[in-house]
Amino acid sequence: MGGPKVHAPVTVEAGRLLGSRVRLARRERRWTVEELAERVGVSPVTIRKVEKGDLTVALGTAFEAAALVGVALFHHDPVRRGLEAEHAAARLAVLPAAVRSGQVDDDF
Repeated sequence: MGGPKVHAPVTVEAGRLLGSRVRLARRERRWTVEELAERVGVSPVTIRKVEKGDLTVALGTAFEAAALVGVALFHHDPVRRGLEAEHAAARLAVLPAAVRSGQVDDDF
């Protein structure tokens, strides 16, 4: 496994969009990069990476920065988010717990 990970264009676009939204919300709050970094518990360099959409930043770090500046990650209503989580859990409950790789012999 050599070289950097190549991401799908939609993934790159989503990272950049999240970063732009974090930067916009931070500026609207009149927080410096350093202030947001302190609140998140990371370095200013990491916040700059989040704001550029750098996909090497930990997902939890990017989500924490977004949450702190008020960027909605999913539905803004906590009740709706809870319902969506319950729906996903219910669907997962009816699926097999493990997925096996390999080909299926469906030649009847």
